[in-house]
Amino acid sequence: MNAARGGSGVLVIPSIDLERGRSRVVFWPGAAAGVGAPTDRPERIAEQFARLGARVIHLVDFDGARRGRPMNLEAVGAIASRVAVPLQLAGGLEGPDHVRLAFAAGATRAVVSMAVAARADLLRECLAVAGDWLAVGLDARLDRIAAFPWGRATVPTPEELVGELLGAGVRRFVLSHGSDARLERIVGLARAAQAEVVVAGGVSDLAALDRLRRAGVSGVIVGEALYSGAIDLAAAMETAA
Repeated sequence: MNAARGGSGVLVIPSIDLERGRSRVVFWPGAAAGVGAPTDRPERIAEQFARLGARVIHLVDFDGARRGRPMNLEAVGAIASRVAVPLQLAGGLEGPDHVRLAFAAGATRAVVSMAVAARADLLRECLAVAGDWLAVGLDARLDRIAAFPWGRATVPTPEELVGELLGAGVRRFVLSHGSDARLERIVGLARAAQAEVVVAGGVSDLAALDRLRRAGVSGVIVGEALYSGAIDLAAAMETAA
């Protein structure tokens, strides 16, 4: 399960946000040195990340997240045809057929939302399609969890929710907005079940990355900090090792 991490280090996962077939953010890999040219073509960005040593690339289908179904599968396919690293797709995957479409397009990992996690039947069907390559994306903010229509008497805490999903067979989590204390508890639960926790967002410098490494997470998804130049991918991978 943790083979991709390499020892006790953290997997640094660059992210590409897909919108209408393009990257939502223009990437200029040589901006600091004034070399190369900017691009919003996701397959070219993915190639650059792969050249720099990325071992997984995270893709977010922004149009799909809005529409509740995959919308950028052609872009996923273009990326898959150009790089040989695993592709993790999030956004718009709301059922088993969506997961199948993601895999058919070239994704190798699928991230479903809390809407799927809240429905035991849908979650079972998605797990039947993807197995260990299915991840559940969770927003760990208590107000967001409280606002979600769970359809039951009490609102679960993030830890209770993760425990329930582990019991259902989920072995990968993509966690956003987790506090350090809560994150450590969730990571402890996941490790006990031989599951993985990847943190998305909130990493704006190498110090933040190092804090997550010490918290015991399996991976960290980094997006805008790479595009802005705040974080260098090679330096991030060295910090996370």
